[in-house]
Amino acid sequence: MELHQIETDLQNSDFKYRLDAIAALNDYPAEVAVPLLTKHLHDPEFLVRSFVARGLGKHQTSESFAALLEIIKFDNTPNVRAEAANSLSLFGRLSVSHLVQTFFMDEHWLLRRTILATLVELECPEEILEVCVQGLEGEDASVREAAVDTLGSLAGSRQHQAALSQLLILKNSQSERIRIQVAYALKHFDDPDAKEALAQLRQDANHRVVGAAMEDLLQ
Repeated sequence: MELHQIETDLQNSDFKYRLDAIAALNDYPAEVAVPLLTKHLHDPEFLVRSFVARGLGKHQTSESFAALLEIIKFDNTPNVRAEAANSLSLFGRLSVSHLVQTFFMDEHWLLRRTILATLVELECPEEILEVCVQGLEGEDASVREAAVDTLGSLAGSRQHQAALSQLLILKNSQSERIRIQVAYALKHFDDPDAKEALAQLRQDANHRVVGAAMEDLLQ
């Protein structure tokens, strides 16, 4: 799409035109795309703002980084904040401290689960452990389950033992869903304690927990 057409469509009252225009900016360099994208940080349509967040991640400049931080802190739609977190992670290690801070400040499940996934990709075990512990202390069940699953990714890392210690405590959780995730996570660890815990979970009172713990034995 020609630049003049993009600029025209970005002003169209029909948000579908704005979406197409923002998508077309992927073909332009950062010096052209980022100023146009940042003009729509507060677009009234959340889908447009989500496309803006995604587009900013494709143009890694100090301006786009700052814009993504603004979205994460101030946008009122969780989907948009989550998209911005995902884009921010594309900046690599530079984004880690900001993602951790956001996890602590924002309790929405979608954003927290997005951050957990992105930190695993960034291979930062200390920060992963930190947000997992924080997630486990929260009230959202899906975040707690994701945190347990993420602890499994720390097997073999510098936080191997700390993650295993968390899982060994969680194997006694009252939540069957947590115990299921613990069973899956423990399979990443080759320690005697992990094997013993798995053996206990194979005797669990809940058949779904037993199934998760035994799954690898039945293949």
